[in-house]
Amino acid sequence: MKTVIRNILALVVGLPFGGVVNMALVMVGPRLVPPPPGVNMSDANSLSASVHLLEPKHFLFPFLAHAVGTLAGAALAYLVAASRRAAFGFVVGAFFLAGGIAAAFLIPAPRWFIAADLLLAYLPMAWLGNGLARRICGEQRAAGGAG
Repeated sequence: MKTVIRNILALVVGLPFGGVVNMALVMVGPRLVPPPPGVNMSDANSLSASVHLLEPKHFLFPFLAHAVGTLAGAALAYLVAASRRAAFGFVVGAFFLAGGIAAAFLIPAPRWFIAADLLLAYLPMAWLGNGLARRICGEQRAAGGAG
């Protein structure tokens, strides 16, 4: 029973933790890379009307937020889980990927950013988060390379 509780807890803490990291980066991003005058990065209508004014640098922090949030949430899920630890890290990555897919339909962005975000910020970062957590635990990689 303890294993089941820890595995559930892995998702209960991993998902919100990744979300907090994501939101922190989303909030600090416009302070470090200011948007063009008149563009409100937190308003979808403002973004729709002025996405053509944004440069690639304006997409750096949204990408980092998605990537680092996923990495942090997956690593924490791995560390908390009692069994099948890598699977829980990847579940966190899959949840964040689902959110990224939804955002791709709801938030205007150039196709190059959507492609890079969906391909690089979620499952690869869950994989890296699992690897980081594995190292923190001092575990050796399993023969065959999975997880």
